[in-house]
Amino acid sequence: MARARGLTVKAVENLEAKAERYEVPDPGCAGLYLQVHPSGAKSWAYRYRFAGKSRKLTLGTAYTDAGVEVIKIGDARDLADEARVAVAKRVDPAEVKKAERKKAAADDTLRSVAKVYLAQHKSLRTIGTREAVLKRLVFPVLGDRAMESIKRSEVVKLLDDIEQSRGPVMSDYTLATMRRLFSWHAVRTDDFVSPIMRGMARTSTKDRARKRVLSDIELRALWRAANEAGLFGQYLQLLLLTATRRNEAAGLRRSEMELGDWTVPAARYKTKVDHLVPLSEAAIGIIARVMKVGKGDLVFTLDGQAPLRGWGSRKAAFDCLMLTQLRQIVGEDVRLERWTLHDLRRTARTLMSRAGVLSDHAELCLGHVIGGVEGTYDRYAYVKEKREAFAKLADLIATIVEQPLGKASETPLPRP
Repeated sequence: MARARGLTVKAVENLEAKAERYEVPDPGCAGLYLQVHPSGAKSWAYRYRFAGKSRKLTLGTAYTDAGVEVIKIGDARDLADEARVAVAKRVDPAEVKKAERKKAAADDTLRSVAKVYLAQHKSLRTIGTREAVLKRLVFPVLGDRAMESIKRSEVVKLLDDIEQSRGPVMSDYTLATMRRLFSWHAVRTDDFVSPIMRGMARTSTKDRARKRVLSDIELRALWRAANEAGLFGQYLQLLLLTATRRNEAAGLRRSEMELGDWTVPAARYKTKVDHLVPLSEAAIGIIARVMKVGKGDLVFTLDGQAPLRGWGSRKAAFDCLMLTQLRQIVGEDVRLERWTLHDLRRTARTLMSRAGVLSDHAELCLGHVIGGVEGTYDRYAYVKEKREAFAKLADLIATIVEQPLGKASETPLPRP
């Protein structure tokens, strides 16, 4: 059955705005109305009755001079026909649209977008840290917000708060994590524009580069405190003796060791290649003293299932033990300068130089790749040289930590 002659494009364009919104029915489609707004914009709506009540379903923009995509008359009539069929089937199209909007909004929150992002990048070495930062610092503030609604000023406010409570480095790490997430979402979305821009960082790469190396007296205090700190203390001692990174040592498995050599698998190593660590006798002795938990393969574990974690609280408790030892050694009131677990890796590298280890050999012990032509063509594994380097490191550490109380430090210690 043919439709009655209805509104035309010219008629829609010629309708003028009034002080208040008004509606014009479309004779070509029962229930379809053109709404003319005071701003001059025009939109389509379908009016119907459902469960004895009058209802309205907004279909979309009909005309605007602002360059916004519009719904043509024919398409509006088709949408109205679909709504009419739904009503005949006792389905309220307005409620269906509301539910779809709610679902779309839920799927577009920062939390839900991040869930998909994290799942797709689960093989990344740092994805666990990114997830922890998002859950701890970002989700409580912006997690339930739609991505498109997040403003640049809100991101800046979040970063300001993190800088105030946790420092500029953590603020910048949060910024980097959010930038990766937002850029990933922008590539997959038509309308989303990331609110993050250049110049929002709090520090520069140069500023973030740490130079902290523990002094001899601090090493002595650390070693003696570690002897009293159980599993975490043994872990710190091995971290220093192997010059490995925090998570690499924490994830040590007995199956990764063979004849005194520890191979950190590529899946757990930063450069994504296997890294051989010839263990010194001191390192082997520490591992041998660690009590085995359950039937698991992990060395540093409390439950036999997961590697040692909770660095913040463990490190804070250990610092108290270390400060006590430091004051016993120095014999006066001093304070412990802030240090991080990664500073042990830098300290180990410095000690290797003091022990006479060649620079290239020391760099290979840390898993650093030799650059240039030499790195391209030299495929020698340097196992013998690395074994000697780690042995020299262990000997120097033993010499330092076994010095008698009161021995002068190479580096003056800070006073309270």
